[in-house]
Amino acid sequence: MKRSSLAALLSAVMIASPAAAQEFGDAERGAKAYRQCASCHQVGEGAKHRVGPHLNGIFDRRAGSLEDYKRYSKGLVREGVDGLFWDLRTLDAYIENPKALVSDTRMAFRGIKDPEERADVLAYLRLFSADPANIPEAAPTAMSREVELSPDVLAIVGDVDYGDYLSTECTTCHQVDGDDEGVPSIVGWPEEDFVVAMHAYKRKIRPHPVMQMFASRLSDEEIAALAAYFGGL
Repeated sequence: MKRSSLAALLSAVMIASPAAAQEFGDAERGAKAYRQCASCHQVGEGAKHRVGPHLNGIFDRRAGSLEDYKRYSKGLVREGVDGLFWDLRTLDAYIENPKALVSDTRMAFRGIKDPEERADVLAYLRLFSADPANIPEAAPTAMSREVELSPDVLAIVGDVDYGDYLSTECTTCHQVDGDDEGVPSIVGWPEEDFVVAMHAYKRKIRPHPVMQMFASRLSDEEIAALAAYFGGL
């Protein structure tokens, strides 16, 4: 996008809601931060699919739903079917740690850990939604407090035998042989990815209602035990 066009969009957003725009993030800084994403995702006038889909109109779009993009991971399509839409909350979580929302995403990106930088990127992406002034304002940095797990939680060593005992409820749907037809496989997951995913369900960031209900009953130690068990299969 030409600099003059970006400036015009920035001015329009600032006029519509100057205080909220400041809370949301700085789109001009976001344009610079977005360069790390641009090799895979184009955005703006004339944007096309590359390794990943273009991100025009990303706000309020169902995950994995662009019909002319054919390279979505099965996991992303599955999450979309389960009810994952891209809004401030979910986009902030995905940019911070893609596997917090979609464990088997094809997006090979470690995430942006700085909440202010994520806020700037989201402010920039918001410029390319159909009606950016009507996207509800919220502080995307709040998401980092919901997703981020303390080092103590991530350091819990799971009891494999206890995980085996707890796994019976999981294996009513998930196959221990690694088959992923219909239901995604959870065999052999890296333990940290498993823990992050379960806490995302527990905090209702991932949208699947059954998994949210199941995860809400688990303690940190029980999640670690399940992660150790399924990670070792």
